[in-house]
Amino acid sequence: MFKRYSKTLGSALALSLMVGTAHAEVSADKAAALGKTLTPVGAEMAGNAAGTIPSWNGGLAKTDEFKNPFPEDKPKFVITGANYKEYAANLTDGQKAMFAKYPDTYKMPVYETRRTSAYPQFIYDDSKTNATKTKLLANGNGLENYEEGVPFPLPQNGVEAIWNHIVRYRGGSVSRVVAQATPQVNGDYTIVRFKDEFTFRNKLTDYKPDQDKNVLFYFKQDVISPARLAGNVLLVHETLDQVKEPRKAWVYNAGQRRVRRAPQVSYDGPGTASDGLRTSDNFDMYNGAPDRYDWKLEGKQEIYIPYNSYKLKDKKLKYADIVKPGHINQDLARYELHRVWKVTATLKEGKRHIYAKRVFYLDEDTWQASEIDHYDGRGELWRVAESHNVMYYNHQVPWYALETLYDLNSGRYLALGMDNEED
Repeated sequence: MFKRYSKTLGSALALSLMVGTAHAEVSADKAAALGKTLTPVGAEMAGNAAGTIPSWNGGLAKTDEFKNPFPEDKPKFVITGANYKEYAANLTDGQKAMFAKYPDTYKMPVYETRRTSAYPQFIYDDSKTNATKTKLLANGNGLENYEEGVPFPLPQNGVEAIWNHIVRYRGGSVSRVVAQATPQVNGDYTIVRFKDEFTFRNKLTDYKPDQDKNVLFYFKQDVISPARLAGNVLLVHETLDQVKEPRKAWVYNAGQRRVRRAPQVSYDGPGTASDGLRTSDNFDMYNGAPDRYDWKLEGKQEIYIPYNSYKLKDKKLKYADIVKPGHINQDLARYELHRVWKVTATLKEGKRHIYAKRVFYLDEDTWQASEIDHYDGRGELWRVAESHNVMYYNHQVPWYALETLYDLNSGRYLALGMDNEED
């Protein structure tokens, strides 16, 4: 059931929700709500009327140690294939489809809602500055007057909201080793291990504003295993305006010992070692240029989304404990009721993509895409993406413990981001 928009956004927002690419910046009076009735990144600071969503009180404090801050929490209730229709008002169509396809095994343990999101102060400060300065360029395909933080904490249309996800803060420089699995219907799988390295443009890195002005981040991905794929490398220079200056990508093929430009690493080009189960723009739930879709901001809903998924980070787990036939081990998942922005992306006339429509559910506290439903050219629900959100409070970075993308037609799925068996 749709909830009313925050009063601080005013009637102007309601009138602009249908606008594809309205002017971006808002008035200083509206931006003044940030840090008062709205969080510094634009979420409603207050809880909901029912008391099932608490107020935001600053999120988790930064510490040097990273561990599950809620080890004693128990599920309040569990949504199953037998009772999910009772909770339909707070479920996405994709979640309902998962219950229908896997009625005996798919479940959602629902826990107390904890609003743990927290960012460094400079992200809060820059987000407030962005509210009155940052603009959309090229029909929404680039940003002007943007350096870091949330570009549109008071979004006026769908493309602004999706930009908040695309450029959200994920730290300065990141190095990680993660595993990916693409199980067969019977549960058989081979682990593919990647070493990912990112460097983002922000105050924590050596990025200089007068250099590579159109670069958002640099990304390198090395395939570590299995042996048949080991040594292949992907390098990406991600641009802010990918229509003016398309993403720069190169691949090194270890077997051929050759480096080649890789324009296919974008849009619906196949994802690395994904067995055809994800597109390039499925990585990080969604990435890249938004120019092939019309974006509509539908408003806010209260939805059960994966949140505070610290169980999935437990180093005592093996990958076999997580990867199961049909879907991941849902006993390890944690769902909470949160407010989300709903954004519908519809393929533009004359544009090509294997997904004709996508429906996004963006967590209001982090702007991360938490659920995305993908529809094929016939208008049928095809793939369901879920991100299991976690707050890396030791670095003040909200991100994912695990990304999953379920194919309702084949009964297979992709799980990316596991690091339980890595050093």
